[in-house]
Amino acid sequence: MKIRLLDIAHGRSGDKGDAANVGIIAYDDKGYQIIKNHLTEERVKRHFEGICLGKVERFELPNLRALNFMLHNTLGGGGTISLKHDAQGKTLAAALLRMELEIEE
Repeated sequence: MKIRLLDIAHGRSGDKGDAANVGIIAYDDKGYQIIKNHLTEERVKRHFEGICLGKVERFELPNLRALNFMLHNTLGGGGTISLKHDAQGKTLAAALLRMELEIEE
């Protein structure tokens, strides 16, 4: 069964220099288990192919039912020097929430 990430979670994103910080927060415990099991570093890296040129790190925050991803080498040098339209990564959470996950029913 396919589900959209935005149906089970919300997100926030921003910049940390040349790295983008993307937090995905599940609405409930069931949603957290889904994102914990299916939203991997590799999957996020593949989703941002051509945008994220460095490694992706994942941090779990179970008390918040959240995952935080650091997307290194993503912002073209950062907000003060980048020529990218979104040099601070503010739209990346919305982009990640469009991902579909294949889960067992």
